[in-house]
Amino acid sequence: MSKPAARVHAFLEEAIAAGTYGRGAKLPTERALSEHLGVPRSAVRDTLSVLEARGQVTRIVGSGTYVAENGSGEEAPNGREVSPAEIMATRLVLEPRLALLIVTNATASDFERMDACNRKAEAADDFEEFERWDAALHQTMAEATHNRLLIEIYRAVTDARDRTEWGDLKRRSINAERRDAYRADHRVIVAALRARDAAQAERAIEDHLKSVRSNLLGG
Repeated sequence: MSKPAARVHAFLEEAIAAGTYGRGAKLPTERALSEHLGVPRSAVRDTLSVLEARGQVTRIVGSGTYVAENGSGEEAPNGREVSPAEIMATRLVLEPRLALLIVTNATASDFERMDACNRKAEAADDFEEFERWDAALHQTMAEATHNRLLIEIYRAVTDARDRTEWGDLKRRSINAERRDAYRADHRVIVAALRARDAAQAERAIEDHLKSVRSNLLGG
């Protein structure tokens, strides 16, 4: 940790421990902390990332940073601790519901990015390349909602997919036939979204994820 970041860390640790900022309290902005402590904003940002990872603060996009309600100094669960089953359960709850926001808010540029992800996935001839563009497509879909909170929530899903356990299980579960099926699913999903058919897109996303879950976890 750099000296400026260490200074921010010490200040916030002491302030939280002393009750200056109680549970659920909103912290000063990055700019305010930077000016108060005479450090770069990057040092404040880095420190808040560390505190967030430890479960001491919670950052809400568009709102601010808050002291965690539970007051715990224990590390928060991260992608390495999330199982593939948990990832799939989260995706099945979240992703189909994105369809309505996508068809409502997506721009021509968003659809072009989705098409680009599909083209890259179609051209991929190894697992790592295919998985990279598969994940990129789903993240692009989340970004096409133009809802900042949902985008940040889904970024956690994308990050969890990058972890070793998910990748190893996905690698063992996939073959050329299944990869082709996933590519076909993706084409159907993007076509429905581009047609602004929320109901069809929602069904296509749910069907795709159930297929992935079955291949990944069995059952």
